Amino acid sequence: MANHKSSIKRTRQTLVRTERNRAEKSRMKTLRKKTLAAIAAGDKVAASNASAEFSSAVDKAAKRNVIHSNKAANLKSKTAKALAGIA
Repeated sequence: MANHKSSIKRTRQTLVRTERNRAEKSRMKTLRKKTLAAIAAGDKVAASNASAEFSSAVDKAAKRNVIHSNKAANLKSKTAKALAGIA
């Protein structure tokens, strides 16, 4: 356990930030699953809406350094490619 006042505060801050990041990552994963499910169902309108919401969430996560910007680009690229594959 930390002894100094500043290290105790650091520990508190780390716990709060970890929870916040975990929630944001979880939301991102859920949106990705919804997008891929809509794409698999072949519903172009629902897939397009879900993809836009997912891309927004990914961009926000990258902006807040929850995920790396390259990972955000890769995730968006994969979903865009899958969305373009709907006939």
